Amino acid sequence: MKRKYIFSVGTLGIIFMLLGQLSFSINDTLVKEIVIDSKNNMSVINIIFLRGLITTSFIFLYLKFYERKNILDIFKIKKYHQRGIYEVLTAICFFTGLILLPIAEVYTLLMTNPFFVTIFAFLFLKEKVGMRRWTAVIFGFIGVIIVINPQNINFNFLFIFPIIAAVFLTIRDIATKGIATKTNSFEIIFITSVLMTLSSGIGSLFFEFTFRIEYLPNLFTSSIFLTVAYIFSVLTIFYAPLSLTASSRYSVIVFGIIFGYLILNEIPSTNMIIGATIISLSGLFVINRQKKLGKID
Repeated sequence: MKRKYIFSVGTLGIIFMLLGQLSFSINDTLVKEIVIDSKNNMSVINIIFLRGLITTSFIFLYLKFYERKNILDIFKIKKYHQRGIYEVLTAICFFTGLILLPIAEVYTLLMTNPFFVTIFAFLFLKEKVGMRRWTAVIFGFIGVIIVINPQNINFNFLFIFPIIAAVFLTIRDIATKGIATKTNSFEIIFITSVLMTLSSGIGSLFFEFTFRIEYLPNLFTSSIFLTVAYIFSVLTIFYAPLSLTASSRYSVIVFGIIFGYLILNEIPSTNMIIGATIISLSGLFVINRQKKLGKID
């Protein structure tokens, strides 16, 4: 008897992408709140390290006592480490760009990722990408530019860092596509979390940071949402074609505006509202198109 699902796999992929971006945005907002309170921008490296310790501990306990996995066997799987290395390289390039360039320019260039995802999925995974989906991705990127509103951008070689980060993010997704199953998502994110924690731990040795006990609630909650985001980032790739969910990645900008307003008291400008609307419409267009084609429910 064929098993029936409430949603098609394509629908699940999009839902998981949206939930993953929602979780990432909550995590980023909480981390930013700690950085603002510490009045030290470079403390983000230390916070990522502390958050990584908590996140890695969560996943370790789950694997060890719930799934009863052999942790040493997980460490032996080379493909998990390759995927984790791509995540670390993404973070290194992203934070290097963040230090050397204005944040608006970094996010503008990082959001070229859906372009790379669509192109790489078309070239290497042989996914079929129609003109309408290409158009949706382009319109989503236009929405990103409107939201960030970059002005007086002077192109220079430093722009290569966020662009490389976008490329490594794409390679990470393709690597995940090759190893993700219904049962190994926690194994994949465990190795990723270990490698991220080790790399940020080394980086934190070079920056002074005074931890205060009042940071714990945000740090703990951030770790939970990061764990959830990691899980959804793997599941969305397992369930749906990368090119299908690419435009949904733009939703993190919309979530960022919402939580920036609710938690950080950042008032969204008119261009943010207009851009967020375009981003939402581009994602809805892809979903509606796939529904008409019968690929999602």
